[in-house]
Amino acid sequence: MVLLYLAVFVVLSVQDQSVRPQQVSYTEFKVQVEADNVAEIFARGNTIEGSLRQDRPLPGAGENYRQFSTERPVFANDDLLGALEQNNVTVRATPVIQERGLLLNLLISVAPIALLVLFYLWLLRRQSGILGMGAGKKFQPVDPEKIRVTFKDVAGIDEVEAEISEVVDYLKEPHKYQVIGAKPPKGVLLSGPPGTGKTLLARATAGEAGVPFFHASSSEFVEMIVGVGASRVRELFQTARNSAPSIIFIDEIDAIGRKRSGSLAVGGHDEREQTLNQILTEMDGFSSSEGVVVLAATNRPDVLDPALLRPGRFDRSITVHAPDQKGRAQILGVHARNVRLAQDADLQALSRVTPGMTGAELANLINEAALLAVKRGRSEVDQRDLLDALEKVQLGTVRNVVMPAEERRRTAFHESGHALLGMLEAGADPVRKISIIPRGRSLGVTLSTPDTDRYGYDENYLKGRIVGALGGMAAEELVFGVVTTGAESDLQTSTHLARMMVGRWGMSQRIGPVQVLPEEGDPRVAGVSEGMLDAVAEEVRALVDECYTRAKGLLQEHRWRLEALAERVLDKETLDEPEIYEAAGIQRPPIAGGAALAGQQLNQ
Repeated sequence: MVLLYLAVFVVLSVQDQSVRPQQVSYTEFKVQVEADNVAEIFARGNTIEGSLRQDRPLPGAGENYRQFSTERPVFANDDLLGALEQNNVTVRATPVIQERGLLLNLLISVAPIALLVLFYLWLLRRQSGILGMGAGKKFQPVDPEKIRVTFKDVAGIDEVEAEISEVVDYLKEPHKYQVIGAKPPKGVLLSGPPGTGKTLLARATAGEAGVPFFHASSSEFVEMIVGVGASRVRELFQTARNSAPSIIFIDEIDAIGRKRSGSLAVGGHDEREQTLNQILTEMDGFSSSEGVVVLAATNRPDVLDPALLRPGRFDRSITVHAPDQKGRAQILGVHARNVRLAQDADLQALSRVTPGMTGAELANLINEAALLAVKRGRSEVDQRDLLDALEKVQLGTVRNVVMPAEERRRTAFHESGHALLGMLEAGADPVRKISIIPRGRSLGVTLSTPDTDRYGYDENYLKGRIVGALGGMAAEELVFGVVTTGAESDLQTSTHLARMMVGRWGMSQRIGPVQVLPEEGDPRVAGVSEGMLDAVAEEVRALVDECYTRAKGLLQEHRWRLEALAERVLDKETLDEPEIYEAAGIQRPPIAGGAALAGQQLNQ
């Protein structure tokens, strides 16, 4: 800003110098008057200013001038006015050249500094306004007309819905519970993977409650200015208490509810911890929150502060899991209510081949199927659209890649190796599809999904999954004598399963029934020795080697099935479940209740 001020001052000074009249001698002035070259003059005392009719060189300087200024000597006794009138010189009462005065120059020079001061004043007022809005944020209850979501729109999580319905019922009819002396839980924590319906359940609660419902995200409390978050928490709870009975819903509470720093930590008392402390105080402290129920949602309950989870604050902690087969069918029905389905659209069959998918993923699946139907020029969504949408969601979008014949053949044997071992291993998930059409990052895929949901896995089943994951690599080595980069994903899957079996699930006799590998972080921090980690690595390697040897042995034993399946895949590029079992000469096993994995196995 100082540089700008100096620049303006210099420019104004140069400009004034450029318009200032040239100082000449009185003798030079008399010469120009006698030469009839003076056009007009202005006199102030003995100072005479004026302009010439034509430019004349300045004596002794060599440069021309037209505007001039001179001083008439006090002892001059000439008839200057008569000479001027004789030569038709205009005598003016105002200056010929108008100059800015000192005050105007000073004002223009000071203007940049004044603008700088005004800018800083505006900035300070704006920051004060932000602080004022942050400290006094007005929370308004959610308008039920804008929610338009009720428990009828929630499916597949009946047990969670029942827990929330109990809270809503208490707020609607508190006298039933007060008669017996029951009190509602102060807080209900909804935890679970993304997409399982936590926020949808809160929106449905707002639609059903019939009491004021206040929604806030954790990001609304976290500000750079210290104290704003705690002030907003006080404002939220005070507004809710004034409207009691009422419900508060805090989304993604882990953003402000993380475990507080230890006593040795530096800078632990920050804005986030102040906000958390205020929430703890409001829920169960000196401030009474009678009639206010707090709902909260998080994907990471393990990182929450223990003080937040104790009884009296979040009395109930409800885990929202991915739905089972029955729940998936209900969720598909909810999201397909506004979609025109053809007669052959079978949502029950679709629910059986979508284990592990959450409500959000199922909603996206229905929408993708509807988009496919529109793209294909149909007015209804049929079963083909649903299955193609499932392939697109699970396997990725088809790539327009032309593979060389040799690489295409190698991919066919790779995928056939996965599929054949999946059919030969006892208790393995049924193989649903084989494709050598490039999708996403893979050149081919084998899709295996269970018939029913399963929640516990034994050692034999997990070993079978490792054998199946290594089937593609084993088939390439058996048939072509090479191993390609296409086995990268297979090695990741098999190595991860082996590490979990040995280091976390106690399925190694050498390691024993201990957990060596924590869920997160370095095991050395938990006291695990280097020798134990080396033993785990050796056991993982031995387990993978054992499964790889079994994979090669099975493929060698059933070589004719492998080649027959690969030839059929090369011929048709994509095989569905009946074609796969027929080509391999294996009978499809009957559906066994509970003997399958609640998830999908994608081998690339």
